[in-house]
Amino acid sequence: MAKSITTCNNLLKLLFNATAWATIADNAAASPLTNLYISLHTADPGTGNSQQTNETGYTNYTRVAVVRTNVGWTVATNTAVNAALVQFPQCGATGATLTFVAIGTAASGAGNVLYSGALNSALTVANGIQPQFSASALTVTET
Repeated sequence: MAKSITTCNNLLKLLFNATAWATIADNAAASPLTNLYISLHTADPGTGNSQQTNETGYTNYTRVAVVRTNVGWTVATNTAVNAALVQFPQCGATGATLTFVAIGTAASGAGNVLYSGALNSALTVANGIQPQFSASALTVTET
């Protein structure tokens, strides 16, 4: 069965904006996540649910935090998009070829992958290159 657009929006708002879904779910845990973390990968992170799977290790790389509010993510018509520029640290001496991006739950380590997808084309990162996604470039659609 398909989900309604309202259901898709409520699910995305819960995940990306930390907005309670009345009578279904809320964000009232003792210490709810305040950010989601964007990670870059050299191959598909797969279904193993770890942000470390095939994660890049280029010099200076770190995951980027995006706040779980409408400042960080815009949700409308069953789609969530990043509301602002997502910019990774500039590559130092050792680069990598990036092919996937993921949205997960941890700043480092084996965070849970919530969503992942292939880049439109591979990005070769070398000394001086700074990977980034413009506003609305990261798109998650629930159907």
